[in-house]
Amino acid sequence: MALNPNHAFEDLGEVKCAIVEKNCTPERVAFLTQLLEHNGFTIVVVKSPPPKAAKPAAPKPAPAPVAEGEPAAPPPPVEPAPPPPPETFTIGVTDVTFSPINAVFNRELRTLNGKVVTSNYWKQLESEPKPEEWYWKK
Repeated sequence: MALNPNHAFEDLGEVKCAIVEKNCTPERVAFLTQLLEHNGFTIVVVKSPPPKAAKPAAPKPAPAPVAEGEPAAPPPPVEPAPPPPPETFTIGVTDVTFSPINAVFNRELRTLNGKVVTSNYWKQLESEPKPEEWYWKK
């Protein structure tokens, strides 16, 4: 593991990889795979381990005994089981020198139609990068 959390790497499927993102949805995996393969990187996608389970709640004390003639207290409501965690993935590239932050802000990545990848495009906040919005152009 790197000392700098912005440049993490680990073994994914017995291959040393630079981590691009963790806990990605299948849609995000498809977007990043297409973008990074277009830029010449070899992608490794591995299913993320499930999150650690929360500790079970402490048992509630037993209700006090009810005297004869008094109505019994209703049973406590049954809490529904939590939904299963969503399926997530970890994305890595085999080039351990790759850093997604540096690649985006050094303008090293290109979209499928040749435009420079912007921060908002990387985060999928816009469908097409707008290079005219770089900070030095007014």
